Amino acid sequence: MRFTKSIPNMVTLGNLYCGFLSIGFAANGQFSNAAILILIGMMLDSMDGRLARMLKADSALGKELDSLADIVTFGIAPSFLVYYTYFFQFGLLGFAVAGLFPLFGAYRLARFNIAATKTSMNYFTGVPITAAGGILALLTLFRNVLPDIVTTVIFTAMCFLMVSRMRIPSLKEVPLPKYGTIVTIFLGCMLYFIYRGTYGQFPYLIYIATPLYIAYVTYRFVRGKNKGSEE
Repeated sequence: MRFTKSIPNMVTLGNLYCGFLSIGFAANGQFSNAAILILIGMMLDSMDGRLARMLKADSALGKELDSLADIVTFGIAPSFLVYYTYFFQFGLLGFAVAGLFPLFGAYRLARFNIAATKTSMNYFTGVPITAAGGILALLTLFRNVLPDIVTTVIFTAMCFLMVSRMRIPSLKEVPLPKYGTIVTIFLGCMLYFIYRGTYGQFPYLIYIATPLYIAYVTYRFVRGKNKGSEE
């Protein structure tokens, strides 16, 4: 029973470790690997909360751990990735600008954590750091076809949108069999095309994480259908 209760926290720690590995890959010039690890972190981040509810393992520790993991994987890791792929050419100024992203992200997370629970379930105030970090990771994946100015504009926009008061509908209430399937198909297609173009260059973790995520969504889909038939 104790092990079952700890599964969501283990998934969250996996998300955090992906962020750490992403920074390491970026520092070694393996930018595609670094970006993929951030996307894997997104998969894990989408799982831990639902697993906690499924296993009735919600806890204050899990919520705090989730925020700490998010600031590393979707705040610090993407900022290093953008710096190494583009901002490095501006020297110390580029390094300082890249460091703004996790600052805005940390403020956004802190504000989210103290927000009312009911409000958080209906909509997000500002762009979630998970989405912002994922967008930056995708930009670096396609850095060879996108002009540098596009990266700069989107990087700046994400910083301010995270701390904005813009209301963005939350997808937490959308049934996973519908939304999760779309996300899985999209990620699967994207990863397939990337894999075809860079065979053998991805960390082995991607071949473990992606099937696990698809299996998880399949389980939720079957579980959702069974609930519907019972009603």
